[in-house]
Amino acid sequence: MTPVTAPPSPAPYLPQRGERYRLVVPNAPTAPKIVRDFVATVLWATGHPRLVDDARLCVSEVVSNAYCHTDSPQVRVEVTVNHRQVTVYVTDDEPGLLPVPPPPRTPGSDAGADEGGRGLLLVDGLAARWGTTACGARSPRSKTGWFTLAAPGR
Repeated sequence: MTPVTAPPSPAPYLPQRGERYRLVVPNAPTAPKIVRDFVATVLWATGHPRLVDDARLCVSEVVSNAYCHTDSPQVRVEVTVNHRQVTVYVTDDEPGLLPVPPPPRTPGSDAGADEGGRGLLLVDGLAARWGTTACGARSPRSKTGWFTLAAPGR
């Protein structure tokens, strides 16, 4: 699956119809767990229990990247749900570099090496689509990492 980088748009989100749920959390070590639990609760409540595990893993990676690689004071999360798919947007207030997946690693080829750098490969493998969007046109003020999970059978 090829990663998708969405072009900057007038709004910081890709258009999608459905119910929207929002959460703002401090960009702290506890943020990934809080957001994982929030997303899981939204998916259970909206009839997408089979997407919960994949969503928890993907959102944990995207929020962890915001925590580890930005000085943004907070992280904003929006979950848009409809009967066909679920899209999760994670926005931080540091425009910085937009993430791309690192080259694949051969299992066992770097035993004992750094454990980092594999998270976006997981997102790439689980999501139907994912990408990043710089928000703020010519002078970006923030960035959004997003992923879409397709409902089973869709």
